[in-house]
Amino acid sequence: MSLTTTTKLHNGVEIPSVGLGVYKMAENEVYESVKTALELGYRHIDTASFYENEEGVGRAIKDSGIPREEIFVTTKVWNDEQGFVETLEAFHRSLTKLGLDYVDLYLVHWPVSDKYKDTWRALEKVYGDGKARAIGVSNFLPHHLDDLMRDSEIMPMINQIELHPQLSQVETREFCKQHNIAVEAWSPIAKGTYLDHPVLQEIAEKYNKTAAQIILRWDFQNEIITIPKSVRKERQRENADIFDFELTQDDIDKINSMDNDNRLGLHPDDF
Repeated sequence: MSLTTTTKLHNGVEIPSVGLGVYKMAENEVYESVKTALELGYRHIDTASFYENEEGVGRAIKDSGIPREEIFVTTKVWNDEQGFVETLEAFHRSLTKLGLDYVDLYLVHWPVSDKYKDTWRALEKVYGDGKARAIGVSNFLPHHLDDLMRDSEIMPMINQIELHPQLSQVETREFCKQHNIAVEAWSPIAKGTYLDHPVLQEIAEKYNKTAAQIILRWDFQNEIITIPKSVRKERQRENADIFDFELTQDDIDKINSMDNDNRLGLHPDDF
């Protein structure tokens, strides 16, 4: 198991289970960050039009010298770009900025009411045209997914949600599991806000790991794809060093007990 370990989506496409998130990284910062991550062995980069750094991501991928087919690239359509025609235009803009012929995964960033179904039709077209190897959603709750799937031809392959030990999203994860939708965690380390939590510290000490590594291993063992953000090479290396130990069921139960609905981002019904 390593950074090339993958999760198979319901259409057969394989996504590396651990990747690099680049939210709020400036253009010059994201270039260096993606470059070092690729050097360390990361093969999964997650960006979005909203992050305004797709060009930097694309340049780093190009300059890495790594064959394009070995790197899994995700981007997303933002809220004010949603709608059928608007999304197709937004997708073309993202492709141009990334300097790529296709993306590996294209996501609806948030469930904009009255728009996300038209947006999804555009994603189905992008997928049908072979411009995205997989399509999915982000920040969708079960009722959004239920509503979307009633009128869609293709089931989402992934739901990327805020997910960490204090917001473990059990109901959404269960729904996704029932419908064969992979779950991906954004902000998996919860911006470092509770890495000093006694449960995490106790388990970290037991394995001689950091609290962040314990959380990322918890993701991995729960079959949650995870995309921790870091601009520093040492931290990127640390986030990748989770494949040489295994949490016991008792460890997992203790981490599960930390759930207290502590949402750091916006609620999908009120964003």
